[in-house]
Amino acid sequence: MGETSLLPAADSDALLRTIGNTPLIPLLRIGQEFPRVRIFAKAEWYNPGGSVKDRPAYRMIRAAEASGQLTPDKTILDATSGNTGIAYAMIAARRGYRCKLLMPANASTERKKLLKAYGAEVVLTDPAEGSDGAFYEAQRLYKEHPNLYVYPDQYSNLENPRAHYETTGPEIIKQTDGKITHFLAGLGTSGTMMGTGKRLREFNRDIKLVAIQPEGPFHGLEGLKHMETASHVPDLFDAKVPDQTVGVSTEAAQQMAKRMTREEGLYVGVSAGAGVVAALKIASTLKEGVIVTICPDAGARYQSEKFWEPA
Repeated sequence: MGETSLLPAADSDALLRTIGNTPLIPLLRIGQEFPRVRIFAKAEWYNPGGSVKDRPAYRMIRAAEASGQLTPDKTILDATSGNTGIAYAMIAARRGYRCKLLMPANASTERKKLLKAYGAEVVLTDPAEGSDGAFYEAQRLYKEHPNLYVYPDQYSNLENPRAHYETTGPEIIKQTDGKITHFLAGLGTSGTMMGTGKRLREFNRDIKLVAIQPEGPFHGLEGLKHMETASHVPDLFDAKVPDQTVGVSTEAAQQMAKRMTREEGLYVGVSAGAGVVAALKIASTLKEGVIVTICPDAGARYQSEKFWEPA
């Protein structure tokens, strides 16, 4: 008789089935100067791994299992700025795999501790090179030892945008009763914008897709890329998909994260703050509308950063 796995099938796993179906939360105070524009936060920190990256990480791991590439003797290897790595590590712990992650040394302390708590091996790369440096190091390791690793490569894996096409997009359409007029998401791997944007465009071509990126190449917005100056532009990224790109400064994003916590009771991370800053910029140009911005994670992953301290 053949061996029978003791692991539950991915689709029947109670923990992993909680990925997705996150709340859409209206802002009550921030943006009230635009009374005919409603701004909603897609609260992705409700995912079990604490971020929007649970969605693509789960799809990429499932695809690797289904193809036979991921077996118990292989280690999951990828580059991360933090959230995808945490999602990999959480799922790997649940499914019984080893996980090795490359990330910039200046990633937040909380993200590093979470990865280690899940049992992942963490290799820190040159902070000056950002997420690009981690990407190139992951590529190097995989080329040197292809038999040791499964390398999903979140920057080129089509399961990344497909996860958002099949889950995030339909959720937003349902949660807004199809009334969404503007969708905002940050550009990192760009999977959220590419996948969700495609689904929203199929539903209604009048929906405006707004990409968010740092104002310049030197910034503190973990997980986001300034595409014009990035040494590595993700294969997934298609510059023709967004209708508009809004730049946000690190300081504005940090201050908005604090405002969201104190004025809305939503303890969000810095990239979520950037999303709301961009949403206000868009709202200021509208007579009316329904804006949905992705809030990728919670503020707990940034609590050691000095901007939280009282001025």
